[in-house]
Amino acid sequence: MLCNRNLALAILVGTNLVMPIAALAQPIPLAEPPLPVSPDRTLFCDLLVAGGGLAGAAAAYESLLAGRTVCLTEITDWVGGQISAQGTSALDERTTQRERDFFPRGYREFTQRLRQVYPQADPGDCWVSVFCFLPRDGHAILFDMLQEAGQSGQGTLHWLPNTVIKHLQFNADKSQIVSAIAIQHTPAPGAPPLNTEPLSRTIEEAYHFADSDRFTKTVIEFVPPPHAASEQPHPWYVVDATETGELVALADIPYRVGIDPLSHFDPSSPEANGNPYCTQGYTYTFAMEATEEPQPQVMPEFYPQYAPYYSYERENLAQFDILFTYRRIFSPEPRPTAQIFGVSRPHPGDISMQNWTWGNDYRPGTATDNLILTHDQLQESGQLAPYGWAGGLRIESLRRAEESALGFYYWLVAGTTDSQLGDGVKQQYPNHRLLTGLDSPMGTMHGLSKYPYMREVRRIIGRSSPGYATGFTIDETDVSRSDFTDEYYQSLPPETYRNLGISLSGLEAIDRIRSNEIPDPVRLRTRSRIYPDSVGIGHYNIDFHPCMALSPPELPGNYEYPGVRQAQGETYPFQIPLRAMIPQRIDNFLIAGKSIATSYVAAAAYRVHSFEWSAGAAAGVLVDFALDRGTAPYQWVDDIPRLEPELESLQRRLWATQNPTAFPGTSIFNLDWQEWR
Repeated sequence: MLCNRNLALAILVGTNLVMPIAALAQPIPLAEPPLPVSPDRTLFCDLLVAGGGLAGAAAAYESLLAGRTVCLTEITDWVGGQISAQGTSALDERTTQRERDFFPRGYREFTQRLRQVYPQADPGDCWVSVFCFLPRDGHAILFDMLQEAGQSGQGTLHWLPNTVIKHLQFNADKSQIVSAIAIQHTPAPGAPPLNTEPLSRTIEEAYHFADSDRFTKTVIEFVPPPHAASEQPHPWYVVDATETGELVALADIPYRVGIDPLSHFDPSSPEANGNPYCTQGYTYTFAMEATEEPQPQVMPEFYPQYAPYYSYERENLAQFDILFTYRRIFSPEPRPTAQIFGVSRPHPGDISMQNWTWGNDYRPGTATDNLILTHDQLQESGQLAPYGWAGGLRIESLRRAEESALGFYYWLVAGTTDSQLGDGVKQQYPNHRLLTGLDSPMGTMHGLSKYPYMREVRRIIGRSSPGYATGFTIDETDVSRSDFTDEYYQSLPPETYRNLGISLSGLEAIDRIRSNEIPDPVRLRTRSRIYPDSVGIGHYNIDFHPCMALSPPELPGNYEYPGVRQAQGETYPFQIPLRAMIPQRIDNFLIAGKSIATSYVAAAAYRVHSFEWSAGAAAGVLVDFALDRGTAPYQWVDDIPRLEPELESLQRRLWATQNPTAFPGTSIFNLDWQEWR
């Protein structure tokens, strides 16, 4: 039985998911100049994890429990990403998975500790989630978990906050990362504390070797541990768990960003040729508190520029109390008995975190304002030159997103316009204040999250395998519950629609390939694709915050990029295949978090809290497994769909460590997953 994608379809139909690898791969210089400065510090690591978000923390957690030495870098000073530094401390979970508490062990441990911190069942009494909490508590709990994991497993954690990776050094054939150079920054003498200024004003300096008026720098070299009996180092692994796929770009391996081209694997794509500039919106979150008395509300000088964008979005949401309680992260008791959307109405002392599509989402989508720079843009800017890396983001876009977020706060309390619903809808609500200061929920003097919440990043193209000649990826049809017999899909080009039918046909694929019918009838999918190399799980809707069609996003009369929301909707519980975590060319490099090999549509589901943890936990376990066995992850999947004994051993270890690789009842014979919501 073919276990991943219909092999007959790949061979006989001859589809191309992406550009040929040869066209994507860029030449790497045969030699590079020496390091401009001498390292101030050298650290030995079994595992170097770049990015301290949920995926990075999970990888570190499992590796520490296994007794490994872990170097964990993070651009901010908080661990946890979504739950802390990005401020999205409202857990995105699907109902059935939550009711059954079917999550990786570290994620369950985190949520249990959260509930022990607060006396209330839901400290925020929010309605977007069953549990909303303060971001600073997310960091504190998770950091304690990492320290305790090191003690319990006799592992060693090198925690390196305020640290960015600057350079990767490869062996002669570019198949191994042999070292990494990072820069850590601390406040310069006489400079204000970190988190005083927003990210756009400091990020550029963070990637420079030289000290500045703001920062004192420490240059750190990461290398594998030395071998006691020889001059050769031990094997080691590097994991990219950054929030934008920084190491993916820095290593110059094949990846995609933005909208993928229309194909029968991603039939909802609005673009025949794709669009690398249209990524999902990103968000600087902030916290605001309800007060007894009206507060002075000072209009930012930039507010008129962004005011034409803000909106409640829909008439059924056009109430301030609805928006305030949506992601309320703290609500002291006693709470009002009056309710709205099933939760108590706001009262003084309540704290709300804002993360709103037509509010502080910033949604650039053109070549002049996109946040995540494409390969060509990086090359043009010199960031792919040796030691030229500077984060891979458009700083002007960050600055505008920060202004837009602060402007949204002012709109909430003092605005009177609504870009989508018109005049007379928005009223003023001055009894609120923006929470700022290093002791505030976001931990910043300016009140914005330390780093924006990223919904979409650079996504690798995995190595080729049977059925994936141009590189492995997870696509829309692998997870979506959409009705692909809908009229929209019947209007696809006939050959695309026929191939869509074939790709969903399972054992009937050969007969459909031989059929001359065009278009071929499409059978509805009733579960997600089952992967023989699954190493983790996830479940969430395909959820879009589309880019805006025109530049800048706040342009009066601007509109969402047409067609992006076509794929939006429910999914079946899905898996994380190991092949989605293995990049091309580099054997000791793994991907965790949102940079795994997914299409633009699939990525809209593979991006929430528990998925990130599951992918990171898999990375931590499989690194320990690889170091034990002396083999590399790509060797465990190179014969799929044939049996892979090492892969099966890895999966047994994942289950033994309470990191499930499949949902209960997953089987090729179980086609009914309608009850999972």
